Amino acid sequence: MVLFCCPTLAPSSGNELALETSLLVIILHEHWLGSKTSNVYRNRTHLITLLDVLITSGILTTAKDSWKTLNNGSSSLTNSSISKNESISSKFLQSIEQITRRLTNDSFDISTDYIIFNKTTFKDNFNAEFNSSVDVAISEATGENKSLTIITFSLMDSVLPARNELNLDSAVINGKVVLIQSSANVSNISLTFVVTNDSLKNPECVFWNFNLSRGLGGWDNTGCKLVNNNQTVTCNCNHLTSFSILMSPFSIEDPVLDYITYIGVSISMASLIICLIIEAVIWRKIKLNHTSYLRHVSIVNIAVSLLIADIWFIIGAAISAAKEENKAACSTATFFIHYFYLALFFWMLASALLLLYRTVSVFDGGLSKTSMLVIGFSLGYGAPLIIVVVTIAAAAPRQAYIQGAKICWLNWNESKALLAFVIPALTIVVINLIILLVVLYKMLRRRAVGGASHALERHITVVLARTLAVLTPFFGITWGLGIGTMIHPHNRGLLIAFALFNSLQGFFILVFGTLLDHKVLHKYFYDLMT
Repeated sequence: MVLFCCPTLAPSSGNELALETSLLVIILHEHWLGSKTSNVYRNRTHLITLLDVLITSGILTTAKDSWKTLNNGSSSLTNSSISKNESISSKFLQSIEQITRRLTNDSFDISTDYIIFNKTTFKDNFNAEFNSSVDVAISEATGENKSLTIITFSLMDSVLPARNELNLDSAVINGKVVLIQSSANVSNISLTFVVTNDSLKNPECVFWNFNLSRGLGGWDNTGCKLVNNNQTVTCNCNHLTSFSILMSPFSIEDPVLDYITYIGVSISMASLIICLIIEAVIWRKIKLNHTSYLRHVSIVNIAVSLLIADIWFIIGAAISAAKEENKAACSTATFFIHYFYLALFFWMLASALLLLYRTVSVFDGGLSKTSMLVIGFSLGYGAPLIIVVVTIAAAAPRQAYIQGAKICWLNWNESKALLAFVIPALTIVVINLIILLVVLYKMLRRRAVGGASHALERHITVVLARTLAVLTPFFGITWGLGIGTMIHPHNRGLLIAFALFNSLQGFFILVFGTLLDHKVLHKYFYDLMT
């Protein structure tokens, strides 16, 4: 039976043409996925049917405007056969993959204007070039006959969106799309692509993952790695499916940005270490005063949290830069970065609550030092742990915890896991600013009435308020810029500004948390002299 032959997509409006394309894909998809026939194309008639299907499919790939409309999800093109979380373009590719799985073991070659279909067998190794644009090499030394089906699409880049794990608008499919299926378990395949546009950079070896983006499908790099990028792009993958390469006019590797980041993080870590050394020297002195002791406990834990987060940031960057993908290591780095950055913000909140408590209460009464320490550590480390564990429990089972094996940070496109950091962090920034306004009002009112009765308590309160007044908006601006880099990932100005602010957090903690407290400096230098 001939499914349909050589349709003509007549000129019409964008939505009408897209609807025609959509209906043809639905027919193709439901025919082959609904068919109970295990093998097809046993004789000449069936080969003619296959040729008709390939001609039809090839013509469908030429309808560029229609696919653009369909991939943008026009509401007027909905159909009862397609659920909301499916994609017409993904369904189209899935239909063709289904056809390749139902072929007999016969060998044949079919070429149309837009599709090259090759069915062959091989024993030990296979190497062939298709359409002078894709070279396929397989090394599987088993000595047994294995079938191999390869379909090379000339215009599939017009059908499939360049959507990947990062969902970057600048990504472009810059090579032929090639579909490869085999009766054997192939775990080592090499593909060499001739790039379509030489001006694009940053090649990424990818395959079409039908489960990505909540069932819409997208390009995934799992199991594939870049081997060579010199005029042609060579990829090695450990599985079979539909492959291509994604490239971008922007280069992810920015030496200036890297220098700013690594130099800044080094300054931040050095500043935090100096801060902890000073705190250790004066520790026995600050125990003499209740409020001062609690303030310095907060500063020490803020410094420790940021220092550990910076260390894991460097580890995560090293994992991302490695040639071999390691999602387990990347997930571990993401866990600790997420946890200790959150701990930093929650210890900031603990400091703000201490400031509020000591401002609105009677200085000599209230909670004991032990009670406040329990509250501080529960809030500073307990609350972040709960958030991180819940995030992993919600996102990890769907393989949507991290952005990818090459970016060790919380996922955004699939699970919105990044909100588990953004929402708590920015909420704490807002709460701290409100607390600062309340404290400022109380301090001015006390000054009008006659001032505080204890000069030391007043000094500690002022120092704590000044620290929070500087660090809270600084951290808020830093992570506000971080959100901006997610919305505009190729805005170089935003990326450099975020790198600068993020790198100098440790320096600001040293300066405003420790060095600008003249009593701390006096004790530090006094201890050094004695």
